[in-house]
Amino acid sequence: MLGIRVLAAGAAIFWASVGLAQTTEVSFGNPSDNSDLPIEVSAESLAIDQDTGVAEYRGDVVISQGDMRLAAASVVIVYDEAAGEIDRMEAKGGVTLVSAADAAEAQNAVYMVREAKLRLTGAVLLTQGLNALASDEMVVDLENGTAQILGRVRTVLNPSRQD
Repeated sequence: MLGIRVLAAGAAIFWASVGLAQTTEVSFGNPSDNSDLPIEVSAESLAIDQDTGVAEYRGDVVISQGDMRLAAASVVIVYDEAAGEIDRMEAKGGVTLVSAADAAEAQNAVYMVREAKLRLTGAVLLTQGLNALASDEMVVDLENGTAQILGRVRTVLNPSRQD
């Protein structure tokens, strides 16, 4: 009987610590070097400001690079004229990121192209198979295939079944 109480207390402490974690790291997608691959963008409309180096895509925006796909209502692309390359992409409105078998949803995302990192914010939901993880923010390192989950974390894990 004492063993069951100890086990139950240990499980309660474990699950409480999972819910209160401030930072959690998980795998995301397939680590690969997509950062040098071309970026393809499709949308309903495009507005370009040559003076500021900003382009704004609106309406069913889909951005693909390698095996990664990002979709959102609108995406602003900021070009770094001095470096001669895209600096970052800012996605807003129903952002969805898919890489390999992993998927994430959020309200907003900022893709820092040179750093190959993507920061998702606002009601983040990560799904990996039957498992789900929710948080305030997630930073995906696209070079090594990991994601750091920040803020309050809620996890639903489904044990694998062997028949």
